[in-house]
Amino acid sequence: ILWGPLKELWETVDGAVLRRQPESVHLLDLQLKKHKPSFLSLFKNPPKSAEQREKVRKASTEGIAIQGQQGSRLLPEQLLTEAFILSDLFDIGELAALELLLAGEQQQPHFPGLTRGLVAVLLYWDGKLCVANSLRTLIQSRHGKTFTLDLSGELVAFTTRFTDELMSQGLTKRILTLVSEISVTREFERLQKERGLGNEKHRKEKDVVEEYTEDSINSLFSYQSPLSKDDTLALIGHLETVTAQADGSLDSVNMALVMALLYCLDVSFIEQGTEDREDLLQALPLLTERQYVAAVHSRLMDGQSWKLPGLQAVCRLAWALSLRVLSQLPQGSALVEFTEADEALADQALLGDVFLFMKEGMLGCETFAQEEFYIRRLHSLITDFLALMPMKVKQLRNRADEDARLVHMSLQMDSELPSSLRKDLDHLMILIGEFYSRDPFGLELGLEFWCPTESLQHTSLQGSYLGMALQRPPHKQVVLSKFVRQMGDLLPSTLYISYLRMLKGLANGPQCAHYCFSLLKTNGATHSDNIQGVSGSPVSWEHFFHSLMLYHENLRRDLPNPDAAHYRHPPLRGITQRELEGLTSFLQLLTTIITWSENARLALCEHPQWTPVVVMLGLLQCSVPPVLKAELLHCLAAFGKSPEIAASLWQSLEYTQILQTVRAPGQRQAAGIEVELNEIESSCEEYPLTRGFCHLISTLVESSLPVNLGAGLRVPGFQPYLNFLRDSVFLPFPTRAYRRPAEKWEVADSALEVFHKLLRDYEPQPSDFVQEMVELQGEQVPAHKPPGHSIMFHLLNDSPMLALCLSLLEEGVRQLDTYAPFPGKKHLESAVLHCLCLLDLALQKEVVFMDLLRESQASLLVSPLEQLLQGVSPQTRRADHIVSIARYLYHSSSNPEAAFQSAKILRRIANYPNIQIRLVGDFTHDQAVSDKLMAGFVECLDNEEAEEGAEKGDDQQKKVARIRHETQIHILNLLITSLELKTPNLALYLLGYEVKKPVSSTNLQDPGVLGCPRSCLHAILSLLQRGTEKRSGPVLTQQAPHLAELCYQVIYQLCACPDTSGPTMRYLRTSQDFLFSHLQHLPFILPSNQIAALSQMSWLMKTAAIELRVTSLNRQRSHTQRLVSLLLDDQPHTQHTADGESGMEEETRSVSGFLHFDTVSKVRRKLLSVLDAIDFSQDMPELLQLDFFERTQIEQVISNCEHVNEQGHTVCNVKLLHRVLVAEVNALQGMAAIGQRPLLMEEVNSILQQVVDRNRVRRSLSAKRHALQSWRSLVETLLTACPADLIPADDRQLIIRDLLLDLHDKVLSEDAAGELMPIVAGAVFTLTAHLSQSVLSEQQQGVGLEASSGFASIANSALHLILRKLLDFILCTGGGYQRLRAHLYGSLLYYLQIAQKPEEPDTLQTAGKAMWERLTAPEDGFSKLQRENLAIIESYGKSLMEVVCRDACDGHEISRMLALAVLDRILSIDRQNQWLVYVCNSGYLRSLVESLRQDDAALQSLLTPQPPLLKPLYIYESKMALLTRVAKTGQGAVELLRCGLVAQLMECQVFDMVPDSDAHRVMRDPSGFIPSPMDRYRQILLPTLRLFQVILTSTTMNHQQGAAQVLQWLIVHADTIQALLRCHELSMGALQELSLLTGIISKTALPGTNINKHTKLKQTLLLLCLIFFPFHSRLCLSLLSCLVGSERERLLKQAEISAPGDSAERREEMEVAMQQVCANIMEYCQTLLLQSSTQAQFSICLFSPSGSEPAGRDGGRADLSSTLPSMAYSRAPSLGLVLYLLKNSAADFFRFHQSHRQSLSKLQSLDQLPPEELKELCQGLVSGPGGVEKISSVQRSLLAKRRLVQLINNRAKLLALCSYVIETCLFVLWRHLEYYLLHCTPTDPKDSLLPGASLYRSRLTDGEKIGSRGLNLSRVSQQDLDLLKSDMVAGFGEALQRKLLEVEGLYSQVRSRYTFIQALVRRIRGLLRLSRTSSEH
Repeated sequence: ILWGPLKELWETVDGAVLRRQPESVHLLDLQLKKHKPSFLSLFKNPPKSAEQREKVRKASTEGIAIQGQQGSRLLPEQLLTEAFILSDLFDIGELAALELLLAGEQQQPHFPGLTRGLVAVLLYWDGKLCVANSLRTLIQSRHGKTFTLDLSGELVAFTTRFTDELMSQGLTKRILTLVSEISVTREFERLQKERGLGNEKHRKEKDVVEEYTEDSINSLFSYQSPLSKDDTLALIGHLETVTAQADGSLDSVNMALVMALLYCLDVSFIEQGTEDREDLLQALPLLTERQYVAAVHSRLMDGQSWKLPGLQAVCRLAWALSLRVLSQLPQGSALVEFTEADEALADQALLGDVFLFMKEGMLGCETFAQEEFYIRRLHSLITDFLALMPMKVKQLRNRADEDARLVHMSLQMDSELPSSLRKDLDHLMILIGEFYSRDPFGLELGLEFWCPTESLQHTSLQGSYLGMALQRPPHKQVVLSKFVRQMGDLLPSTLYISYLRMLKGLANGPQCAHYCFSLLKTNGATHSDNIQGVSGSPVSWEHFFHSLMLYHENLRRDLPNPDAAHYRHPPLRGITQRELEGLTSFLQLLTTIITWSENARLALCEHPQWTPVVVMLGLLQCSVPPVLKAELLHCLAAFGKSPEIAASLWQSLEYTQILQTVRAPGQRQAAGIEVELNEIESSCEEYPLTRGFCHLISTLVESSLPVNLGAGLRVPGFQPYLNFLRDSVFLPFPTRAYRRPAEKWEVADSALEVFHKLLRDYEPQPSDFVQEMVELQGEQVPAHKPPGHSIMFHLLNDSPMLALCLSLLEEGVRQLDTYAPFPGKKHLESAVLHCLCLLDLALQKEVVFMDLLRESQASLLVSPLEQLLQGVSPQTRRADHIVSIARYLYHSSSNPEAAFQSAKILRRIANYPNIQIRLVGDFTHDQAVSDKLMAGFVECLDNEEAEEGAEKGDDQQKKVARIRHETQIHILNLLITSLELKTPNLALYLLGYEVKKPVSSTNLQDPGVLGCPRSCLHAILSLLQRGTEKRSGPVLTQQAPHLAELCYQVIYQLCACPDTSGPTMRYLRTSQDFLFSHLQHLPFILPSNQIAALSQMSWLMKTAAIELRVTSLNRQRSHTQRLVSLLLDDQPHTQHTADGESGMEEETRSVSGFLHFDTVSKVRRKLLSVLDAIDFSQDMPELLQLDFFERTQIEQVISNCEHVNEQGHTVCNVKLLHRVLVAEVNALQGMAAIGQRPLLMEEVNSILQQVVDRNRVRRSLSAKRHALQSWRSLVETLLTACPADLIPADDRQLIIRDLLLDLHDKVLSEDAAGELMPIVAGAVFTLTAHLSQSVLSEQQQGVGLEASSGFASIANSALHLILRKLLDFILCTGGGYQRLRAHLYGSLLYYLQIAQKPEEPDTLQTAGKAMWERLTAPEDGFSKLQRENLAIIESYGKSLMEVVCRDACDGHEISRMLALAVLDRILSIDRQNQWLVYVCNSGYLRSLVESLRQDDAALQSLLTPQPPLLKPLYIYESKMALLTRVAKTGQGAVELLRCGLVAQLMECQVFDMVPDSDAHRVMRDPSGFIPSPMDRYRQILLPTLRLFQVILTSTTMNHQQGAAQVLQWLIVHADTIQALLRCHELSMGALQELSLLTGIISKTALPGTNINKHTKLKQTLLLLCLIFFPFHSRLCLSLLSCLVGSERERLLKQAEISAPGDSAERREEMEVAMQQVCANIMEYCQTLLLQSSTQAQFSICLFSPSGSEPAGRDGGRADLSSTLPSMAYSRAPSLGLVLYLLKNSAADFFRFHQSHRQSLSKLQSLDQLPPEELKELCQGLVSGPGGVEKISSVQRSLLAKRRLVQLINNRAKLLALCSYVIETCLFVLWRHLEYYLLHCTPTDPKDSLLPGASLYRSRLTDGEKIGSRGLNLSRVSQQDLDLLKSDMVAGFGEALQRKLLEVEGLYSQVRSRYTFIQALVRRIRGLLRLSRTSSEH
């Protein structure tokens, strides 16, 4: 009751009235209705009651119900005791006390170091404060007569009505009784008694709260509303009893009440003639209610004296003036009986010393200067008196003249002064002087006293009267200015000083000073008057300076000899006390005028007769009191503000030797100011002169630093002054004695100020480190360094100066920790600030300083300051300097600037990792200090008053707000820097992580839970969380964009760092729901600061990406789901709206409902609206237009000034550039240059402006890049890391579609910035990949193809749109951006993959369909989409072809590979061959073919054991793939041959470099990524072989040409091929090689190469036969024997052992390869047989006539030799081998057929398969152990399906090969048997000729050689033939024949070659039968 709701009330009022939030007005209404009683019963507390007491007492046993929590809660006994104490203390109800305590407990973390009871006390007062503040704000919002807040009419009417009600119900009485009841001291005593006061800080807060409470209560209506009669009388009654404070001033409360009364009596607004004057007159009770006037009048005329007569006098004067105004109004005639008394009232007021009381009682009050209204009211009181009562003023003047005469007489007669002297005019003048010399708000009210006589067309004056001199000034102003002038005429000496003081007050301000200067100028007698002996007015420049000169003349004669031993001040003959006061007043007036007005400064200084500077410096050398000297120095300092004067002032200062810098030879003793300091000031214990001197130097240093000061007499420079300030003023200051304690800090402050300025303006230069010499009286002496250098040197050493600075900082923080006021506090704070600035500047400049020092090799020793700061402090004996500096953060509320500098220093130190670890130790060493430091950091971050972007010129409050903001920025940067360093670091400690245990073990809690203090992390989160529950979103992002950006960055770093990630994300997720509440407000739109908004979103999105990844990994589905739907949904969420925010959208939606029917409910996806917020266009600054500077040089200078800033952007240092350019301009010589100077400076400015723009553009681009990058990573995380089933496939495709189309639209717009394209391209790539994946997986699940809408969930039209945009993007990237296009080619490939038909199971049933059926079948979705894609691609024509082909031929490797792949893909779907034609005709194909020759060297380097890079290999593979694609069409193959492809490959030597397979086993790459040399070799060879095979297949028409070329290649690389065919170790790779090689060999010998026609070809073939036949056929046939039967099993086993992981697929591939080799060899045999002759009797015999099958098939180890039949002519393989192969193939066939059928049935009943089998099937496709377990069931069945299709197709391939092998075997068998059994005549051993030799000879020249060598068949004896026959009959039995016929039935018939096997079987059977019968014959 006492705090929470009241706080809410205040926030609502504040929001509605002060911050003008539109939504608050409605809330305000509710709140005010609810709280009206609180306002009326101000401060009344809920009463105690017995039943409450009982209820609370039972809370510890029975529990008590607490609002907002379910059930009742038991409370500890201790809490209840405290509640009773609190209840008694404040006399409040027990339940209310309990509530307060519970609230205190909850708020405790915000008040480190206080118990809950103390916090409750604070909350109690804070609640009161909230009511008071709300009331005050409401009353201020009324429409008033002196001011109004610019609010909406309805709000003003509303608050006015409400406050009127309160007033009518007795608010004023309540307030007045309160004021008389409450007393701060009494409250304090009560608290003291009950131990309700905590530490010093708590007392301080209490203090503030108490005073503020009363203050606000009473300043309530002090403003606007005239009170009713009773209220006014009550107020007067209260004021009668008021007493003053000890110093005679009123306290703030009573001050407020006095002002309330004065405003009630105020009628001055009537004169102002505002437009609503009439309305105000109507509302004024003074005019409308006669009783009101009568009552007030009689009360004030009442003769009884008040407790404060002065206060009574003030009220009477105010009433008198009001009556005077009323009497002048027409309505005033009715009140004539009262208005006549005005004179009498005024006289009574004067008797009551009214002006004295105003000065002491009112001006003396602290709060007076803080309220502009007080000041304005007093101003009107003074000016009204002077204007409305001129006769009274005249009386005062006459009285003063009279008194002056009396005083004069009594002085002359030496009698007593008369007692009746009244000093009213004196007091009035001093009041005016005092009042106007303070001007905290810069109002310059004193202007009313000056009447502009001259025309004010003056340039330097920017005033309200500019150029308006023609108008007549208002009457009041004329009267006032007359008063000023007349008072100065014939001024009596007694008023002289008062008048000067009044003028000093009235000269306060730039315009006032100018008028005052003119007044004093015109007052002086003219020059001619002087000659006639007429003296001018005593108040004139003439008089002043003349007197000064006389003093100087007089005193100079008395100058003692400085060498005399008694150098002391002689008795002062010259100046009396009165004269001293007069001189001081004059000097102060002069100082004021020249401080404000530069014209006055220059005019006076250059006056030829007065020469004020010379005279003053002269007086300084004379013996005058130090006080006067101090004034003279202050005055000189004011002159020194102009640089023109400062330069000559330095010289004069040096010349007069005020500080002795040159010792005369033989002079025993120092002179000048040093002596005065050490001997006079020290003994007096007062130091005005020293302070004045420091002030003068400080001013002069700012204007100019003379380099050659004192040249000729001493070593020139500033050094002696610096030494004096350091060694004589600063270092001894702590040990001197001070009469006025505050002065100690003033001295320190003034000296430190000079050091600070010197160091601030110092930039280390290389010349500072070189010892230069100067000539002095004929000898060389070392020159002085710049003063800044000297200060740096002292700060970078363990010098007394540094030690004193550090001890001053410790002293400062110790004093501040007491929270008590002490003398000189302001100056101590200022001195501390200068110390901190010095340290900061030293840290900032030390890097450059030390670098230069190192380079110069000078013999200076310095240490880095950050190390010196780790030294041990002499006071505490601990290394706690940095801790002391950090403790200033704890005082940020009272000393924002010190906290700011402290944060800056800490941030600089934080960059050093080695110091961080020590700091963490120092900070956590002492628990109390550690808590305080933490509280300090948190307090700075929590500060509510901080404000971003307040400009420099703003008022004090804004400036402080900006400093607080900068402090927050520095602290956050400190955290960011530290987090990047190793642990433990400061950031972890400040953010509340474990520093002593492992960081990851931290358990973050809300503040207060488990004793967890409030850390910086909590502060950052509460900053960010403000406003997240409202619709407008986090407040910070709008109000302090840069701060918000850094906060988000800290959070991101915590989430991204592996150590802190776990605890942070857990805490953010569970306690804060941080990400969801912030992401729902994306995108942040800030028109004023786009860069910051983008950065905020970047960090937030990056954090969200991490969160999505982590929750997905941890299977926290609900969390992931919430975020995913928030980011991707296009259905509107029901946003939780706060009260009174009825959703605007509903209304607008229903309107738009008429227009669209189905899209009504759609909203923009969050991700897309974030993308919308990133503006892709970037306005670039224009080129520089230069007239004077050379552009290239300027660009050079600009690039020299560039550096990389903390955020990693390259920016130009504008300050440095400015220095360089200005130095350049200053270096110009000659008159012309001086004339051009303004133009040059203008150009410099335009250059700087340009550079600022460039920096902005760079920052902006970098922010956009960062935001896009984050957006992309968020999108990619959403699509890849989140579980796939969170986003259903159809939604996923639509989301990707939307993202892709939007991205393209943005990037393809005219003005999109090129810098953003690469990121977009990357995103497009990922998105397309996911789209393709999603569509494919959808098809695999068997949906989509039947859907009518198109191909998948995503419509074809959308796909086409995406393709078009992609191609546009590729084309718009033009010539550059090749790497970027790599992404786009990747996307295009993924896109084209969508239309690729997936693998279908080969069911072996297709042949059943007739050809016609296949042709007329409807087009399926795939081919339709593919056709449409192609049409789109072709619509782009040559331009697209050109880009792709160009990228494929040269450029970056990856782009080349991808471009080649794209070409390959397009060629494969391009049925019209348009692309092929283009590639061939444009020369790109030839260039590709020719590049193979250049790749040779690179490929050779790949075969070394440690290859440099694998790039060439990949590119080579891509090229070969493309060439193979080209070769697949006949046209392409011919084109390739024409381009000389084979010729290029013949020249490549890489094919002959077969690596030694064993040697490199050692060099295996352990990761298995880099293949072994042999594998690499195969990767080079196999593509070539495949290419040849394709060419041979494609060029059937012109076969000879292709075959001949390939043969030539075979011949060139014959040795290699032989080696490969002889391969011993048959691994997978070797088998692939073999299958390809045998394939090529078999194809080069194809029938149809009609050899006789081509002689050249004939010779080649012959050659080949000569070389190859002996072993080719033999090699091939011996290979054959290897690959049959048990040998094959052994090889397969071996393969499984060598690579167990991927055995299943490898095994299948090997089976296929082996079958392929067998098929190729048999094809080769068949070809040879067919080529040799068409009839059996003439054909060559390849196999020896032996029918026995090879041994070893019983499963024993059969080596190569034993597989060949052991016969005399064993060199040719036997026919038995063919028979053996036939049998095996038949057996295999059935095995494969069985497996094929099983797999097919599994595929058809996939859903019914048991899980184990599914797992087994998946195992082949998932790598790694346990991989299958992790996959979802849907995935698993998809994989199983894929595996089954693979298996089925593999088996189908094997079946085709088997049936082919069976057929060729049968053919070969038949031909041989036919020859042997029918045509062969057995020879006896002696006959050496082959029977068929003659036949051979008839066909081939040189036949016998070939015959005998080629076939190596020795004679065939009859015995052989018999044996053959019997073996064959045995082998080719019934069983085998049945099997073969079955094969035909199962397979061949389906495949259409009906009776081939059947016919051959029949023939062979016939042959055998025939020969059997013939042999039987």
